[in-house]
Amino acid sequence: MADEARRGSAVDRLLGIWHRRRWLGIAIFAVVAAAVLSLARYLPDLYRATATVLVERRQVPESFVRSSVTGELETRLQTINQEVLSRARLEQLITRFDLYREARARGSMEGAVEAMRRDIRIEIKGVEQPGGRTMAVAFVLSYQGRDPQVVATVTNALAALYVEENVRLREQQAAGTAAFLRGQLAETKVRLDEQERRVGAFRARWAGELPQQLAVNLATLERLHAQLHLASANQLRALDRRTALEKQLADVSPDRTTAPEAGPSQIVKLKRELAALRTRYTDAYPDVVRLRDEIARLEQDLASAEPAPAPAAPAADPGGGRLRAALREADAEIAGLKAEEQRVRNEIDAYQRRVETSPQREQELQQLSGDYDTVKSLYASLLKRYEDAQLAETMEQSQRGEQFRILDPAIPSRFPAAPNRVRLLLMGLALSLGVGVGAMMLAEHLDTSFHTMDDLRALGRAPVLLSIPLIVTANDARRSRRRFRFVGVAVVLAVMLAVKATQYLAHGNEFLVALLSRGGGS
Repeated sequence: MADEARRGSAVDRLLGIWHRRRWLGIAIFAVVAAAVLSLARYLPDLYRATATVLVERRQVPESFVRSSVTGELETRLQTINQEVLSRARLEQLITRFDLYREARARGSMEGAVEAMRRDIRIEIKGVEQPGGRTMAVAFVLSYQGRDPQVVATVTNALAALYVEENVRLREQQAAGTAAFLRGQLAETKVRLDEQERRVGAFRARWAGELPQQLAVNLATLERLHAQLHLASANQLRALDRRTALEKQLADVSPDRTTAPEAGPSQIVKLKRELAALRTRYTDAYPDVVRLRDEIARLEQDLASAEPAPAPAAPAADPGGGRLRAALREADAEIAGLKAEEQRVRNEIDAYQRRVETSPQREQELQQLSGDYDTVKSLYASLLKRYEDAQLAETMEQSQRGEQFRILDPAIPSRFPAAPNRVRLLLMGLALSLGVGVGAMMLAEHLDTSFHTMDDLRALGRAPVLLSIPLIVTANDARRSRRRFRFVGVAVVLAVMLAVKATQYLAHGNEFLVALLSRGGGS
């Protein structure tokens, strides 16, 4: 019974509040509801169009032509997105399609550009790879605006910009790679030519002392030593013949002094000893050097000695004349053999120096050849890369690489994407009802007057003996009617003001539509 009494008391209290504050609640509800209805009525319709762009992978396998365009598609797509959404590009589109007239009328092109950036959306579609990585296969491009036909046209223009920018970016990257490799190849070619010139100059300067000529030099040395031995042997035979001729001449002319002829005999003897030593030792052996020096000294003394005056030959001495002529021929032959021996010795010394300096030249040539081989291998590698870059550039120019293709172009939408007026009206009515009830409860809370006997009894313990009902006089009725008319006019004016204010606020306010759409989760 107590619970029923409390529920009845609460209902009576609510009914009392409604009876006393109903016009306040109705007025607040009407004003808010009118504002919401006006807002829903005058907000502009925004249409959204979408275009699907397919990512077509390269048509030439990687094993045949290696692409010079590197980087992930997602990264390149972000680069293209920044390029397409740049101020210059968006200003061209705004001017071309006469977009955002209100913002441009206020002289705010920057505001129009920012609004267009907000209205453009891009969503990447991909498939999961075995490694957990997502590979992009397409992306959806959308744009919203007031005119569905213009929106579809702008969306297709944006999609075409993405396709063109991808082609331009890939061609630019391929051309840039080829140009960079071309410059590196030219620099390396200069270095290679310089190394070739240095190696050529070294070979020309030290011709005959190069390591690859060592075998030839050794063979030449062996041949020259054989020539030297042959010349020495021929010289010994010539000296023997000369000694024999001298003896014959001495026998034919016994009065002729032969003392000066002891020198050639001694030279012959020493040369025989020298030939015997050379068969066992080299030219650097001390005894060989000593005998060679002694022979040279005796030959010099013999050449500088003045020949003794020959005695007058008898008138009839044909044998002596023939022997002296043969002796002169022997001397000439010996002199020629000595010159030949000296020439061979000079050549042996020259080739010996070549053999001795060959290790040093080999080390120097190895250093030069190492630098040359390094630059040559670098040049060959750059040449191969440059040829690949040229093929990749040709492939990109013929659009055989990774390309964007508009799979589903945008078409005009028949229904606006925003605002959702039904949801906006329902939310507005709920808001109006809540504001009206809240105003009624607030007014009741701020009112300190007594309205029922229970309110008076709750104030103190003194009993209430009687209650006098409200007596309404004619003046009270007139004042009440005037107050009602005044409040009614005020409510109508408030409703009209709210309608005009929301109409002004909602007219062409695309930002508010987008804000309400995001707030509503659309």
